[in-house]
Amino acid sequence: MNDGFTQTGFGPVELDVISLDRPAVSPAVLHALAKQVDAGVVQLLDLVVVARSEDGGIIETVEIDPSEFGLANLEPLAPGLAADEDVLALAAQLPPGGAAAVVALELVWARELAAQLAADNSFVVATERIPAPVVNAIVELASDL
Repeated sequence: MNDGFTQTGFGPVELDVISLDRPAVSPAVLHALAKQVDAGVVQLLDLVVVARSEDGGIIETVEIDPSEFGLANLEPLAPGLAADEDVLALAAQLPPGGAAAVVALELVWARELAAQLAADNSFVVATERIPAPVVNAIVELASDL
């Protein structure tokens, strides 16, 4: 049985903040996420959408019902992991009328490495993510040389 835990708990978790053009995650993005969950690459731990009113005053948290998109397998395993106060602090930084999604994903592919690092009394001290458009631009520039 896969309950999402290792002997040390979850593996590394990535918290992504995604700018949205409306206070909803598109069905296409949800389906792309579901493919990664189904492939065992990540586990969805939490997903929250926040939005600010056009006048900038009211902050709203929007719940997503994955079953609405035929994605019953996309239920978050640890809802609330992105704490309300953190989500509200993020929303306060959004421009009036702005929206964002906060997504917590367990990096299943790194679970065994994390367990071994812990067993060796070692740990990751820094992680840097390079956005795909930046990587692709650098590779394209390098191939032109």
